[in-house]
Amino acid sequence: MASLELIHYQPRRAEINDGSLQWKDLKRKPIKNLPQIVWEENSTWAEANLWALDQATSSKRDLKTVRSNMSHLLAYAKWLEAESMTWWHFPERESERCLIRFRGALVAARNNGELAPSTASQRMAAVIRFYKWMLSRRLISPEWPMWEERSVGITLTNSFGLEHTMRVASTDLSIPNRKVAGAIQLEDGLLPVSVSAMKEILALSDRIATEELSLMLRIGFFTGLRIGSITDLKVQTLDNATTVPEVGWKRLAVGPGARPPVSTKFSVSGSVPIPEELLETLLSYSISTRRLKRQALASPEDQGLLFLTRYGNSYSGDDSRAVNVEMSRLRSSGKKEGTKVLRGFHFHRTRATFATELMRVALKFMPVGDAIQYVRESCLHKDESTTMKYIKFIEANKAMSEAADAFTSLFMGFARGSADE
Repeated sequence: MASLELIHYQPRRAEINDGSLQWKDLKRKPIKNLPQIVWEENSTWAEANLWALDQATSSKRDLKTVRSNMSHLLAYAKWLEAESMTWWHFPERESERCLIRFRGALVAARNNGELAPSTASQRMAAVIRFYKWMLSRRLISPEWPMWEERSVGITLTNSFGLEHTMRVASTDLSIPNRKVAGAIQLEDGLLPVSVSAMKEILALSDRIATEELSLMLRIGFFTGLRIGSITDLKVQTLDNATTVPEVGWKRLAVGPGARPPVSTKFSVSGSVPIPEELLETLLSYSISTRRLKRQALASPEDQGLLFLTRYGNSYSGDDSRAVNVEMSRLRSSGKKEGTKVLRGFHFHRTRATFATELMRVALKFMPVGDAIQYVRESCLHKDESTTMKYIKFIEANKAMSEAADAFTSLFMGFARGSADE
């Protein structure tokens, strides 16, 4: 599966000195963490990476915007690989063109609740911007048109309440940012999986996936931590876990304020609950021969990480290529076995599942206000409005088959890695 790599770019120019080619550093400022897309077979997507460089060297784009655009293009690259399609596929039949089909996939994902409407809209827009840039640089010249240009009127209201319409250029591929009727969007537009689906995913990962991915999935389902935080957990983070009295859970300190610090979205500091038996499983793994061999290969700054690749490297946060590859293998194995539960499953859905089921339990035993506060703190939500979405989702899905106590028992039993078949 395609991945996003971050490189250090140093501008240079070629010079011939004494008959030999030499590269001389330019006085321009180097670019740290420039995003670059690498295909599954380890070749680079040259055109996309040139676009990233062109944006990064433009005074009109900051690196955060470049990374956002490239993350959307990465999703497009993964889709192209999954569909065995090239990015220059524009045949005569319109319905078979790569952009038309990708748009359809985004709309379907939005309607199924797998993607937030805003994400679908932004993703399509970023891909169109990329193709427009390629057209301007004459890097693509399809025989058939890629889209139809059109002018759209946008109504704007000033501070005095006066309205005026501004005409903007658009295409027939643009996806309106509108909510799906009756749908309640959770974080990043992803929906939770059912408890039975979670059980099946964990059983499959125990049997097929690497020990590291299997443990990461458990941490995701039973702590709600994002993959970027999971891959930055330290062994000392586990050693420093505090006890929640009379509950049988522990808490892990994360964020820049934790000691040791653990990466979190928006750099939010706090603590997350973790079942004691899962914590014990992770501590046992931390001193296992398998992990210690990896630690011996790691650089001094990475040796304290809980999870290391077989080469002793860090899994490197939210866009980890290693995690993406392992998740891709798990989905492929599940597909071969006829398992449908992994269809449309992304790692971040572990977090949506945790937050939903934790809210069910909290609402069963606490007043609503206390439940909101507890889930917000446990999930490190920056805004209470994010936590409120889970209450609305639960209220809209009261007919879901699994009760809160089912999750409670699974929370304690499944976390230790001995799921009942």
